[in-house]
Amino acid sequence: MQRTLIIFKPDAVQRGLVGEILSRFERVGLKIVGAKMLQPAYQHYFEHYEGIGTLKTRKGDKIFEDTLASMQEGPVIAMVLEGVEAVETVRKMVGATEPKSAVPGTIRGDYAHASFGQAATIDRGVANIIHASADADEAAKEVAHWFKADELLDYEVVHEKFTQPRKK
Repeated sequence: MQRTLIIFKPDAVQRGLVGEILSRFERVGLKIVGAKMLQPAYQHYFEHYEGIGTLKTRKGDKIFEDTLASMQEGPVIAMVLEGVEAVETVRKMVGATEPKSAVPGTIRGDYAHASFGQAATIDRGVANIIHASADADEAAKEVAHWFKADELLDYEVVHEKFTQPRKK
């Protein structure tokens, strides 16, 4: 089983969309193995977005600082989801990073509509509801950054009988 990190961003929390979106992950068979609500400091986000995600290196200071400022506008809910090819499944469900490019049926396509251009004109990070790890390597680093080992639980859910070897 693979684990991945999702973060319900301040716009999702403040709009009251967390439960509705979370249910989509549960319906597809992903299991919640860690969850917490918090309001991290700048340095925590710096490590997440640059130390792990290299956003500043890839996109520049302006986009990086706007993103961090937007993330600090309210609390977030961080979760670790587990399942078969969880990273790829979550990325597919979340949709394109730019909401205006996300297709209907994806989380960003259904709950956001902002564009990078619009965000730039108002000096903000793009409001795109949720963060999802980009790949398995990034997911492992992000999970370790946001959660201590003892905050992640191991338990069985009913649907796992369909994703595990048959018991003999």
